[in-house]
Amino acid sequence: MRGTRLWLVIAMIAALFATALVAGCGDDDDDDATTEETTAAGDFETIQEGVLTVGTDAPYPPFLIGSPEDPDFTGYEIELFNAIAEKLGYPDPEYSNTNFAAVFRDTANGLFDTAVVSSTILAERERVVDFTDPHYEAQQALLVTEDSDIASVADLDGAIVGAQDGTTGEAYANDETGASEVRGFPQGPDAITALVTGQVDATMIDQPVAVDAVEKQGGMEIVEEVQTDELYGFAVAPDNDGLREAINGALAELKEDGTVDELYEKYFSTTPPESVSSGDPNPLLTDN
Repeated sequence: MRGTRLWLVIAMIAALFATALVAGCGDDDDDDATTEETTAAGDFETIQEGVLTVGTDAPYPPFLIGSPEDPDFTGYEIELFNAIAEKLGYPDPEYSNTNFAAVFRDTANGLFDTAVVSSTILAERERVVDFTDPHYEAQQALLVTEDSDIASVADLDGAIVGAQDGTTGEAYANDETGASEVRGFPQGPDAITALVTGQVDATMIDQPVAVDAVEKQGGMEIVEEVQTDELYGFAVAPDNDGLREAINGALAELKEDGTVDELYEKYFSTTPPESVSSGDPNPLLTDN
């Protein structure tokens, strides 16, 4: 009888020990899960606590429609970044306008957490900022007035070509055409206005922006689309890898759940190309 009781006591102690051990393992798993969730959701700092500051260069329709002061400020990139910010826990990002030519320096110097400015991922820009994975593939377009004799890029010899300062359109006009002058303007719409008012003979600008101008303003036409296959990314300071990775994670989710497809259809009446929909990373990171 005493021996039976002793074994019973031993069995009870063993059972209690096993229960405590299982409970302890469960607590460790919960702690690990909580840590992982916290890291995934917020392993970055913003310039201003509780605020995600964003540099823009609006208007640039259909990517940036209106201005940050406009309550109806929208566009492809704005809707997309608002969805990203929501996933990052910042449902009301603070947008501020700046000059396109200065926005990368301003972001690197801590004026903005990120820049949403329809910016092509370029090696020379990556010397100042880092870029997220791509969210749009762009081509260039040659825009002229309807009565122009210019029918292609080959006809630009001796012409005055307008473009936005610091853009790939300006670089293409300088490097790939026989233009007598490439005249830069602070904003994309300024380069289009210069064409309409006769200050320039043609304007080189991103294809969707040219399409928007033809549809909404008239009096102009696109005579050639130049296949440049540029990829847009959001710019972040080079010392903020956490924010870049967080944006990439949110962007990947929005590609996966169809949000990017819906926005492409809404603003461009098409579907994203493989370079965007595949979720491939920033090409400059893979090439290094």
